[in-house]
Amino acid sequence: MKHFLTLAIMCALVSCGGAKSGDNPFFTQWEGQFELPPFDEIHPGHFEPAFKEGMRRQRAEIDSIAGSIEIPTFDNTILAYDRSGAMLSRVARVFGTLTSADTTPELEKIKTALSPLQSAHSDAIALDERLFRRIKAVYDSRFNAGLNEAQIRLTERVYDRFRRNGALLDGAQKEELRKINEELAMASIRFESNNREALNGYVMTVHRREEVDMPQGVVSRAVERARELGKPDSMAFTLSKPSWIPFLTYNKDPELRKRLYDAYLNQCAAGTQWDNSGVINDIIRLRTAKAKLLGFETFAHFVLDERMAGTPERVYEFLDEIWEPALYRVRKERDALRNLKRREIGDGFAAMDAFDWWFYAEKLRKERYHLDEEQTRPYFALENVRTGIFTLCNTLYGISFRPIADAPVYNKDVVVYEVLDADNSHLGVVYMDFFPRAGKGSGAWCSSLRSQGYTPEGEKIHPITTITCNFTEPVGDTPSLLTLDETETFFHEFGHAIHNLFADVPYEGLLGTERDFVELPSQIMENWAFAPQMLDRYAIHYQTGEKIPDELVRRIVESSQFNQGFMTAELLAASLSDMDVHTQAVPPFDVAEFERVALREKRRLIPEVEPRYRYPYFSHIFDGGYAAGYYSYIWAEVLDKDAFEAFVESGDIFSRTVANDFRYKVLAPRGLRNGMELFLDFRGAEPSREPLLRGRGLLADSVRSAVKTEREGLVPAPPDSVLRAILNEPR
Repeated sequence: MKHFLTLAIMCALVSCGGAKSGDNPFFTQWEGQFELPPFDEIHPGHFEPAFKEGMRRQRAEIDSIAGSIEIPTFDNTILAYDRSGAMLSRVARVFGTLTSADTTPELEKIKTALSPLQSAHSDAIALDERLFRRIKAVYDSRFNAGLNEAQIRLTERVYDRFRRNGALLDGAQKEELRKINEELAMASIRFESNNREALNGYVMTVHRREEVDMPQGVVSRAVERARELGKPDSMAFTLSKPSWIPFLTYNKDPELRKRLYDAYLNQCAAGTQWDNSGVINDIIRLRTAKAKLLGFETFAHFVLDERMAGTPERVYEFLDEIWEPALYRVRKERDALRNLKRREIGDGFAAMDAFDWWFYAEKLRKERYHLDEEQTRPYFALENVRTGIFTLCNTLYGISFRPIADAPVYNKDVVVYEVLDADNSHLGVVYMDFFPRAGKGSGAWCSSLRSQGYTPEGEKIHPITTITCNFTEPVGDTPSLLTLDETETFFHEFGHAIHNLFADVPYEGLLGTERDFVELPSQIMENWAFAPQMLDRYAIHYQTGEKIPDELVRRIVESSQFNQGFMTAELLAASLSDMDVHTQAVPPFDVAEFERVALREKRRLIPEVEPRYRYPYFSHIFDGGYAAGYYSYIWAEVLDKDAFEAFVESGDIFSRTVANDFRYKVLAPRGLRNGMELFLDFRGAEPSREPLLRGRGLLADSVRSAVKTEREGLVPAPPDSVLRAILNEPR
């Protein structure tokens, strides 16, 4: 599952030995044309003095603002605060990149030691009464101080950030909040550490005879892994997606499929070596206490107070509108797979199991559409997909990409490109890191080593963004050949990178957008990935150089809605699980039982489908910034599908005119305005759910499921919400 990882800013000091400031790269101006991080010179010993100095500088900056005897103004208070902590941010971004993508035991030790100190440093600023008095003074007079729209927006954001961080609490409450934040920081690190250890610690080895009917690429990668483990006659499979999904898709042995899938589902479960159930209880308990201390009913209410959705009730209403048609559709898909299994096994037929889904779905796809993913892989070599994305960005926006061969990198697999704007001016730099390895988190994400900004002299600071994935690795002479899902993920993450590169706001505090808006720039890119006009440009056989055949394109397009009930249901199940756990007010609880009751009994999720993530390894919500926000993916899909309609309506999905409109009205302004205002400026109307339902093949099922639900009396039918969504009628 793709997803956009928010790296925690580690803002503190730890004693781990190391360098003096004289030879510490963080104490000097970075050399080179683009001032890239000198990864080849940075080692763990540099972080202690760098964090220490960064903290000292920011504390001095804050003291200067808070202790000023001048009348509070935008420049001497809000702007000064926005510019504080530059060195600390630089250190933290490099440290965050390393600990998420290429960590070591030494770095993890540093990270654990830094966590409580980071929390204390952040709270010392957020709860500084002198600083907040000055911020509030500017906030209270913002409409009478001659400020422009951006200055007012930043003032409101800064004030609201302090309010949500406890600035209005009394002394005893602030001390309680400090303790909660410190404990939360440590709990999040424990969760992440357990998750990584469980992910990297499991390997299932099977004898080579099991390779029968498995694609050669899958076999070759598994053999290579086993050889690295000293087992040359075996194949090795892990819990990373490029390993376990192909195994479940192609291996005929149901017992082996069950073993690997059970291992995946039980990562960090209660009673296992890396048990996260207690950590989850701690996190929910602490988050709930924090929300109540700040005046909110639950943590979900606290989070959603600053999101587009607004309230948990609105999120539930939105998810429920899609849940019923998805459930209706996934039951139909289950029945089709069960019939296929019955035909294949005959008298020995047993019920469908969750670990059967990928195996029989692939069989059914071949039967219905004559489409085998191993047929498509040769046309989606990583290099070709990257070229296709570069071509798309050039067509839409006129930007181009130039490799930086001598760029310092943190791992040999990382490649770096300069990005040039349509007028050939420098736009930014993008790092790309594609393959799984020990010390790297799972999934895919985009982050920044440097954000867009402006110097006090008005010179633009160009962004340095990173794309990190876990794609199928090359083996021997065979390059990395991506699955359709991996291809879509690459387009998705590149959309985040484009959002970072196109940012053009005057203040760093205006770079952020609502979490349920931030997936729009990434997900809209997915719409081009398999469009026939786009495939014709980049899907080229890595051996023959031939374009993908029209017949294969037709099958890809025709099968685009295949298995969408399953994909939608597992995504919504995870989204609902996230909301459920963050609307709890009375922890502790049995994590597994809570999930089972909510999904199986209350919402009738069929046993053949598991949520995309179970709580014990749901890193998005427990250490990845998506707490009470995982619904954002499907919420933003409403936005992205409707936004892409603008290209369709123009008669040219590569329209430069529409693309530039999207760039300058949605991507560049970022947090200058709220997300819905940006969307309305681009589309001229509120988003319709119809393109989403149509794209997932749920449009007709929406009506059928609403009628079926009401007739069977399973739950009260939503009054008219589903039909309104389909007909695009106003609420």
